[in-house]
Amino acid sequence: MVEIVAYIFLGLVAGFSSGLIGIGGGIIIIPTLVFAFGLSQHQAQGTTLALLVPPIGLLAAWTYYSKGYVDLRIAGLICIGFFVGGLLGAKLAVGLSNSVLEKLFGAALFLISLKMIFAR
Repeated sequence: MVEIVAYIFLGLVAGFSSGLIGIGGGIIIIPTLVFAFGLSQHQAQGTTLALLVPPIGLLAAWTYYSKGYVDLRIAGLICIGFFVGGLLGAKLAVGLSNSVLEKLFGAALFLISLKMIFAR
C-alpha cells in the first residue's frame, strides 16, 4: 500500500511541476524511478513513456514494452497523481509572473542536473 501511495505521489509531484513550469516525465519521473524506486534507466524510460502513451509515445512505449522494460502498474498509478497534479500546478502557474516561472524552471533544472551529474 505504501508503494502505491508513493507512485501516486510521484505522479502528483510530476503533474504539479508540469502544470506549474512545464516539466514532468523526463525531468521528474525518470530520475525518481531510478534513484528512489530502483528501476533501471531502461525501465524508468519505458514506464514513463507508457504513462504518456495516448498518442505521443505509443510507438516508443511499445518498443520498450516489447523488450520487457514497461511496468504498466507503476505507469497507471503515476498517471492518477499526474492528472490531479497537472491541474493544481497549472492553477498556481497562471497566477505567477513570467519572471517567477522562469526562476522556478531554472532552479528545477539546476537541482535535477546536479543530482544526475553526481549520481553513482
